[in-house]
Amino acid sequence: MKAIWHDQVLANSDETIVVEGNHYFPPTSLNEAFFEKTSHTSVCPWKGTAEYFSITVNGQTNENAAWVYPNAKDKAKNIEGYVAFWKGVEVV
Repeated sequence: MKAIWHDQVLANSDETIVVEGNHYFPPTSLNEAFFEKTSHTSVCPWKGTAEYFSITVNGQTNENAAWVYPNAKDKAKNIEGYVAFWKGVEVV
């Protein structure tokens, strides 16, 4: 699977984990040059608190377009540290 935005591959892995229709990519599969952590968070009752990243490609920024559960709750430990995407990022 690949996560792509503005023709750049943000992440590439054969070992994503699908939860609620989202592919979660292992942290080692990310091209970290495109990611910047933000202060935005959200809470899922069963996964825990998500932290977000903005993605910048060729001078264009997609705010809070990726998220991670750095300290997932017990039922979501399998995706702890894995990154998922939205806001126009294609996962193919």
